[in-house]
Parts: sequence; structure tokens; C-alpha cells
Amino acid sequence: MTTVYDVLRRPIVTEKTNYLNSDLHQYVFEVAPNSSKSLIKDAVEKIFDVNVLRVNVVNTPAKRTRRARNRQLRIRRGGYKKAIVTLAAGDTIPIFEGVK
Repeated sequence: MTTVYDVLRRPIVTEKTNYLNSDLHQYVFEVAPNSSKSLIKDAVEKIFDVNVLRVNVVNTPAKRTRRARNRQLRIRRGGYKKAIVTLAAGDTIPIFEGVK
């Protein structure tokens, strides 16, 4: 890794992550495959200026799906690594907040 900006790839926004944001102060990011918990913590603290309490890391496996037009054609989606970051009670990340 060259910088902390290479660690975080994109935020993951789903119904489950919206629940984690609102009730548990947890935010979910897709991260680089070779990043560690300490690198993820440093990246989130530096980029968003928040206090990170805990980082959990999950390697999601690759999945096979089918195309809608031709049900016989199978496609393999690659796996990725995601991090669930727990913040202090008063901290928020504005990209997850939505339109105000």
C-alpha cells in the first residue's frame, strides 16, 4: 500500500448496513485484499476525522450467478474483503447520511 487512500475502495450501502449505521454506529466498506485491521483503522480515522473503536474484517467468497437473457450462461462474481468499522457514539460519516 502506498497511501491510506488505497485501503478503502468503496462504501457498501444496503438495507442491513443502513440498520448498522443508524442503531449500532457501524459502517461497512470494501477494502483492499491485503489490508489489515490497523491499516483500515488508520485510513478511516485520517480520511473521515472520526474515532474508531473496533474493526471487524470479513472475506466474502465468490459467487456464481446466471444471466437474465440466457439462463444457461453462468457467470462468476469475484469475492472481496469488507470491513465493518464501529465508531464512537458521537461520530458519523457524512457519505452514509443521505440527502438533508
